[in-house]
Amino acid sequence: MDEHLADVLSDVVPLPAIELQLLDAQGCRLAEDVSSEVDLPPFDNSSMDGYAVRTADTAGATEQYPSVLTVIGEIAAGAGELPKVGPGQTARIMTGAPVPPGAEAVAPVEWTDGGSGTGKAADAMTAASTSASSGASEEVRVLRPVTEGAHIRRRGSDLSAGERVLEAGALLGPTQLGLLAAIGRGTVRVRPRPRVVVLSTGSELVEPGEPVGPGQISDSNSYTLTAAAQDAGAIAYRVGGVPDDAAVLRAVLEDQLGRADLIVTSGGVSVGAYDVVKEVFAEYGEVDFRRLRMQPGKPQGFGRIQGTPLLALPGNPVSSYISFELFVRPVIRTMMGAPDIHRPVVRAVCTAELRSPAGRRQFLRGWYSSADGEVVPVGGEGSHLVGALARANCLIAVPEDETSVAAGRTVDVVLLTG
Repeated sequence: MDEHLADVLSDVVPLPAIELQLLDAQGCRLAEDVSSEVDLPPFDNSSMDGYAVRTADTAGATEQYPSVLTVIGEIAAGAGELPKVGPGQTARIMTGAPVPPGAEAVAPVEWTDGGSGTGKAADAMTAASTSASSGASEEVRVLRPVTEGAHIRRRGSDLSAGERVLEAGALLGPTQLGLLAAIGRGTVRVRPRPRVVVLSTGSELVEPGEPVGPGQISDSNSYTLTAAAQDAGAIAYRVGGVPDDAAVLRAVLEDQLGRADLIVTSGGVSVGAYDVVKEVFAEYGEVDFRRLRMQPGKPQGFGRIQGTPLLALPGNPVSSYISFELFVRPVIRTMMGAPDIHRPVVRAVCTAELRSPAGRRQFLRGWYSSADGEVVPVGGEGSHLVGALARANCLIAVPEDETSVAAGRTVDVVLLTG
């Protein structure tokens, strides 16, 4: 298994970096370090609606003996020209507005009479709203002392110009894109999300929701693998239920190759009289089919068709999904330039005895609890048990050279969530 994974990963490289508009880059990985060219905030600004004041003018202020200041103007967010606040003066200021010269702090409107002249703070917000609509008040009473820098967001207190804000490999989500916009970046250089075409093969497959006839089953693999590809970070396209017909499979491949950075198939990798997958793949490129020392997921295939990487997975649902997590997910994340290409592995105490075939690395479904550090096996070993797979949040790995694991032993656990 380790040799197969090494061969697969040696054949893929990160996708070439491209420049994208910010919203188009969501879910991508940065291809370069990003530094800010500006300070954030770019200027001192108010964190409250209130009054820009000199601290000396509010020293000792109380409701009984307020500081009475002359209002010389009003400053809104985005204001250009600013009044200078001198001794005994103040300017009404809105949240986000630049702090005017001479001012050392902001007195929240709740700490004033709002220019009402009542000397009471209880109705300050209402009074402030009234005064704003009727023009700035000539005087305002400040009812509490204000310390220097109070309610001011200082220039560069968040980020300084020249500071590295994001590193290459970082995943771009809503907050990272917001940061890039805040520092003035309209585009960003990223590794694009790989385009993964997922197709399941087999004449027995029926589209979910359609009637299932004798000997037929609903196609679940293409849904499982497409969702898994999206979860890994790819842009996934589902092509389900390709029959065991060489001509149809050729037509599907020719139709899909143009939009695929990676092709993932399920079914047709074992020895069988009706398996046309190997026959068709041989016409388009070189795909190596192998039998691995693992369970489930023994038959595997990988290679390139017309230059596009391809991973061929077994058709049994559990085998297909586990193969995806162990082999395909690392390929997708390598293409993305992600630093963490594998699912995390932790050690946990197994609560039940396990049996494993000699010479194969077995992956059993389990439920891992981080609170107590234990893992509980879920369901049996069968590669068709999708009910048990849906209840599992991890895989319990039993090495090739072990045929049993006693209850209470510590085992390796591959986490499938979180």
